[in-house]
Parts: sequence; structure tokens; C-alpha cells
Amino acid sequence: MRKTTYLLSGLILLGACTASKRSQQQERLPLPAFNKEGHRGTRGFMPENTIASMYKAIDDGANTVEIDVVYSKDKKVVVSHDVFFHQDITTTPEGKTLTAKEAQQRLLYQMDYDSIRKYDVGMKPHPDFPLQKKMPAIKPLLSDLIDSIYSYAASKKQSLILNIELKTNEKYDGIKTPPVEEFVEGVMAIVKEKKIETKCYLQSFDFRPLQILHRKYPHITTAVLVGGGEKRTLAQQLDELGYTPEMYSPHYSAVTAELVAECHKRGMKLIPWTVNTPEDIARMKALGVDGIITDFPAYL
Repeated sequence: MRKTTYLLSGLILLGACTASKRSQQQERLPLPAFNKEGHRGTRGFMPENTIASMYKAIDDGANTVEIDVVYSKDKKVVVSHDVFFHQDITTTPEGKTLTAKEAQQRLLYQMDYDSIRKYDVGMKPHPDFPLQKKMPAIKPLLSDLIDSIYSYAASKKQSLILNIELKTNEKYDGIKTPPVEEFVEGVMAIVKEKKIETKCYLQSFDFRPLQILHRKYPHITTAVLVGGGEKRTLAQQLDELGYTPEMYSPHYSAVTAELVAECHKRGMKLIPWTVNTPEDIARMKALGVDGIITDFPAYL
């Protein structure tokens, strides 16, 4: 009788472990065959990192939209590529533009969100994107953007992945952004509240937030971002990172057939950034990449 009890207990425990593993697998983000990814929405046609830019990217066929997040003084997660109000896109509440020096002084981490939302980031013509539509726009909160874009995608009967780039930097900690652990936890609190753990992935050039995510939230999909001038080998980068992420995202100038093959051998998808011409897009596809991050998702 005792042996039977032990056997049944063992089977129950084994079943529970199997179910737990299966549950963890189900919690992971299901990646598309090819990531058609709109950079900052569709920066080529709409003001970057705005809700309108995300809508346009979805309309243009993107199955993934990429955003950047930073923090306000009152610890709200704000969608913004820069930790300050960049001179190329900003109009102040007084209707003035900024010099580069003035822009660097408008740190979002030193401003409450009620002040941040008074600045316009859609009316000033962008020097690098002449096709960009000019319209009133603000830097949205991450929580508001999530609600808006998933509702919009659902209205279009489209599935959508949100790629959230964490704009951390060791030099920014406690000065231009919260300390890195606090940064990660604040973003993850919103991800969990909005129930998008299986609808998003997080990326960064900074290895520290990725390491925190891997340690504390191993079910969250991550991507490592790498610049075009990277000197370390892929093996050296992953050794420093300490784990193998689901995705590797280098600047497209660094992509070779050999790099694609090595990523695939390690079980990673390779998704380069930011590929903005039809010719370069075709070249990346010919090399076998698993997705493309672009300011012009319509070109995909």
C-alpha cells in the first residue's frame, strides 16, 4: 500500500512538473515567421514614438512595432527615444524650438509627466524624414500606448507584438533614469498589469536590464541590440551577457550570411535595424534574416 501511495505521489508530482513546464512554454511570446517591424512606429511617415505612428505602422502591415521607454520625475514610464526633448522634434509649450544645448537641458527625468505632455513632438519638420506628416503629438505614457495600439490592432483583426527598448545606460543611473533594477521593475509592472507578457519582447543595448529580466522573468522574450562598430565576436557578447536571448539585433551593416548562420545555430533569430531602403531590405532578406526593423514598414 505504501509503495502504491509513493508511486501515485510521484506520478502526481511528475504531472505537476510537466504541466508547470508546459505552462511556462505557453507563457512565451509566439514569434511570427518573419518580424515586419515598424521602428518607433513608422518614423518615415509619422512623428516617432507616438500612438499615431503605431497606428500607421499597423495599417502598413507591420506585425511588430518598436518603441523606446524612459522615465519622468514622478516615475511614470514615458515613450521616448531620448532622455531629453530632442531638438529635431520638439516645440515647447510656448511655441518655441530648441537648440541642441537647450534640448540636453530638458531632461524628462527632471520633469513630471504633466509638464512633459505639454510639449509637442509632431509639428516640427524632421530634417531626416521629409515625408513625415506634421501633426500635433505628445510623448505618451507606455500604459496609454499599450491600451490604444492593442485596441486598434484588434479592430483591424490583426495580431501585434510590441518591442519595448529599455533606454538604460550605466552613466544615466539615478541621474537621467532610475537605477537599472527600478527601471526594469517599473516597465514589467505595466507589462504584467496590461497582460501583454506573451505579446511583447524587451530589448536593450545595455546588457544589465537583459540580465535582470533573464534572472527574474525568464519567460519574457528578450533581444540584445548591437551597434555597427561592435568589436566583440558574437561568442564574446553572449559570454558577457551570460545567456542566449531569443533574438539578436545588430545594425544591418554588420549582417553577413555567416552571422545569420551562427545565430541560427545558437537558436537565435537575427533581426537587424534600421533598414530603410527597398534595396537594403532585399539584401537582408537574401541573407536569411528573420525580420527587419525599419522606419518604413510599408516597404516590407
